[in-house]
Amino acid sequence: MNIKKERVKKALKFQETDFVPYHIDFTQPAYNKLAKYYKDENFVDKIDNHFAIVKTRHLAPWKELENDRWQDEWGVIWNRSIDKDIGTVENCVLPEPTLKNYVFPDPYSNDRFNGYKDFVEKNKDMFLVNAIGFSLFERAWTLRGMENLLMDMVLNPIFVEELLDRIVEYNLGIIEQAIKYDIDACYFGDDWGQQNGLIMGPDLWRKFIKPKIKKMYDRVHNANLAVMIHSCGDIKEIIPDLIEVGVNVLNPFQPEVMDVYEIKKKYGKHLAFWGGLSTQKILPYATPEKVKEESKRLINEIGKNGGYIFAPAHAVPKDVPLENLIALLEIVQNQKT
Repeated sequence: MNIKKERVKKALKFQETDFVPYHIDFTQPAYNKLAKYYKDENFVDKIDNHFAIVKTRHLAPWKELENDRWQDEWGVIWNRSIDKDIGTVENCVLPEPTLKNYVFPDPYSNDRFNGYKDFVEKNKDMFLVNAIGFSLFERAWTLRGMENLLMDMVLNPIFVEELLDRIVEYNLGIIEQAIKYDIDACYFGDDWGQQNGLIMGPDLWRKFIKPKIKKMYDRVHNANLAVMIHSCGDIKEIIPDLIEVGVNVLNPFQPEVMDVYEIKKKYGKHLAFWGGLSTQKILPYATPEKVKEESKRLINEIGKNGGYIFAPAHAVPKDVPLENLIALLEIVQNQKT
């Protein structure tokens, strides 16, 4: 029996589980810190995470340039000299509001899914997730530039519709191939929020983003798979919209911008949550005892009656002290004892 997989599936049906499932990601500096402590580069394989995640960009490796700069298949150049996990965009692939002469990557390119079958077989006891990062708005602004794209939503709406439609077309190609395998969910990363409200505001989000994501989410649901999304920031004003378009799991469930306990009470019968532990306040600045206390509270209160995957609100950042990392892992692993 695939215990981890079934535990997550049960939680997503809003049913009690033997203990709350969890999945913890680490930025590279935090990962290195723990690997050194445990003297084990593969320590993450031993902490009993519940998800096995394939990220789309791993299926199309980035091209390494000089000076810790990388180019993705969309033509975007990322400077990773400071941020080793993603980087910052250096160029503007679409300097004008037109797609003329731009060639989109082919979602059906040869070798894109090489190794996918083996990954699924190796991790068949876990909840298997196909992840598409920068899945719509983020992909668009990395190509066009954030300020340009936001201005385009007002000044060049036809261009924005065309750009987003082409990105959706690409994503649907990825989804069509991924759902041929024995996976459990598709995950879409797309940051819409800031510390206070949506970057583009709710009206423009509903005009441009909502209809597009529904097309992708519907395709996932037609394959009887769960839809998981990641969107940082304060997006609580569109949670009803997300439920309407079929989101099953919301991540990162960020306590700095929403009262996670109230949100669970309000929407917990319709939407599951993944995250909740503060990465801006608790993990980097609290004592290990406080880390344990808040982790236990989240597990016991939000995890009650299912609908919850415990985790920090984002990949654990580099400024988290080692003792707090150890305290976090101690709590999640000791649920079983």
